[in-house]
Amino acid sequence: MSQARQFDIPARDRLIVALDLPQAAAAQALVERIGDAAGFYKIGMELCMAPGFFELLELLRQRGNKVFVDLKFFDIPETVARAVSALSERGAQFCTVHGNQAIMEAAAGAKSKGLKVLAVTALTSLDRGDLEDLGFQCEVEALVLSRARRALAAGCDGVVSSGLEVGKLRREAPRELIVVTPGIRPVDNRAESDQKRVMTPSRALQAGADYLVVGRPIRDAADPHAAALAIQDEIAAALRSEI
Repeated sequence: MSQARQFDIPARDRLIVALDLPQAAAAQALVERIGDAAGFYKIGMELCMAPGFFELLELLRQRGNKVFVDLKFFDIPETVARAVSALSERGAQFCTVHGNQAIMEAAAGAKSKGLKVLAVTALTSLDRGDLEDLGFQCEVEALVLSRARRALAAGCDGVVSSGLEVGKLRREAPRELIVVTPGIRPVDNRAESDQKRVMTPSRALQAGADYLVVGRPIRDAADPHAAALAIQDEIAAALRSEI
């Protein structure tokens, strides 16, 4: 991670808390419990299936929070373009699309008003065996690098990538890309994960991640505020070590 890049993003904003909950009211309650320990939230497919999704997005905006809408758009390019254009009006900072070339190009061409488009490289729930089942005859790392390069060429702002591939991506792919890394687990949480390619906050940042998405370790903590603060402290320490 270059020193110049470190200071482009406020340290507090590097933590994105995943509101992976079935109801908007429960997500709002979690945000209230976290309080000032986080300022960036991800809302995804589970909440989208419940009433109040866009009301929650607006509430977060009114609180001064940033919002990552993680719906991984995958449809014909024109449909994706219309969805991204409509989302641009909602005030979100990030949205995700799958790494198909025509979809990425359509999404990048439709974004406006500060919305940044992130291409999904390979889901953190997938390993080499899963990719082979899907017809990809390559290593996960090769797929991530290929999609990252294509995302930049398509006009996307960044990618979603496991921390395990970020180091290679930073060495070989252009550094203009924002890298958002899910599958983040503190050391004592890594064994209880449904994601196969996980990493601690410090290691992901040291590898070159810009933003870290953390869900269960904060959501399921007895004290979500304290859990978020602990990760913020780890982020701050990792950034200081790079100076």
